[in-house]
Amino acid sequence: MPHLNLAALTAEELQYLLGEAAAQRLLPEISSARLAGKLYPGPSRSGELSFEALGERDWGASPEQSRLLRVLDAELLTLGASPLGVYYSPQLAGARHQRAYFVGEETGLSLRWSETPDTLVWAPFIQAVTLCRDNASGISASLSSTSGVPSSPASSEEIDLRLLPGGTATELLAHHRQLAIRHGRGQKLAGEAGWMRAFQTVRQLNFAAWARRGLLLAD
Repeated sequence: MPHLNLAALTAEELQYLLGEAAAQRLLPEISSARLAGKLYPGPSRSGELSFEALGERDWGASPEQSRLLRVLDAELLTLGASPLGVYYSPQLAGARHQRAYFVGEETGLSLRWSETPDTLVWAPFIQAVTLCRDNASGISASLSSTSGVPSSPASSEEIDLRLLPGGTATELLAHHRQLAIRHGRGQKLAGEAGWMRAFQTVRQLNFAAWARRGLLLAD
């Protein structure tokens, strides 16, 4: 699996990827590698996501997180989201657990969190993805998220990404509808396979963009 070349990332990307403390600690070594024209291998990244179906239980790494997950799930169901189950994706950074939903026929939702208390991404957040029926505008997918942590490395230029840090499910869905409609009709998604395809497409677009920037080191 390819690894990121930390020497090729921006200072902002390093902070989002590693956390402020770790980024500051490694900065002298990474800066030296840059000056010497050397590579600095970092975390691995894959262009493919796997989705391991998990059984139902009271999820969450703490009582407070469990409570928040129940609140967010109830809010999404009230808004008409159709649940598909819980999945674990080991290739994701930080928040690898996700509860899957559909809204209508064109938008996949993911309620993501981490079961590991010491990960950088702690608060559960919601993502909404709509794949464009055509990319005449140069945009292949719309992605909205209530996370305050941008993708690191930065997302593909083919993804119209909007962050709504701390936003409610209601705010996110209203925001995402307006975002997606800018780029025309979305692709129809059906069932578990359609939901996986939506998030897999986002991953592939990002992976291709990282490769174009020369951020990936082959094994």
